[in-house]
Amino acid sequence: MATRRLTRGFTLAEVLVALALMALLAGLSWQGIASVADAKRSSDQRVDSTLRAGTVLAQWEQDLSQLHDTPLVPSLAFDGATLRLVRRQEGGLQVVAWALRDGRWTRWASPVVARAVALQEAWIASQQLLGNEPNQLVLWEGLAAWQVYFFRGSAWSNAQSSGDIAAPAPGASAPGSTRVQLPTGVRVVLTLRAAEGQTPPTLTRDLLLAPQSS
Repeated sequence: MATRRLTRGFTLAEVLVALALMALLAGLSWQGIASVADAKRSSDQRVDSTLRAGTVLAQWEQDLSQLHDTPLVPSLAFDGATLRLVRRQEGGLQVVAWALRDGRWTRWASPVVARAVALQEAWIASQQLLGNEPNQLVLWEGLAAWQVYFFRGSAWSNAQSSGDIAAPAPGASAPGSTRVQLPTGVRVVLTLRAAEGQTPPTLTRDLLLAPQSS
């Protein structure tokens, strides 16, 4: 007499338990992959931000290292929002304006000029910038605030405070006019934007200015 072999299958409960375990393992695996992706994205953003900061600050230091003291217009001035300076360039002088607009650090540069009137016009133009000029570049985004300090005598002071007065020089824009002596150093403090609840990070860069020839 033949023996009938019975084959036992999975019950519905066992299938449901197996599916639940598989879903749990899949969820844990996905969370791990997402964490790795987020960490890589955050790391890439930090690297990009560091590279951008180095490039922008290199331009900042180059502008200040070519600072030119002239009696025709203020050679270096900061009004709390915009820093304007006059720099030496091949063929003449150039007015440069650094400004913070809606979290964007921008740089504007005038054409290189060789005449006193043209330099004065360039300085006036730097005071009328709207932020959409064709020769104005957005160099860094994500800044919350910035502050500039000048080193005069033996201490740092707010760049908007009055400085020492230099003697009138030949060629000044008005007879008997006075001008502020250039500082010996410039400090910029940049405050970066941070997520809500976090302390905004700051970046400080000091630069010693080259002596100006009389």
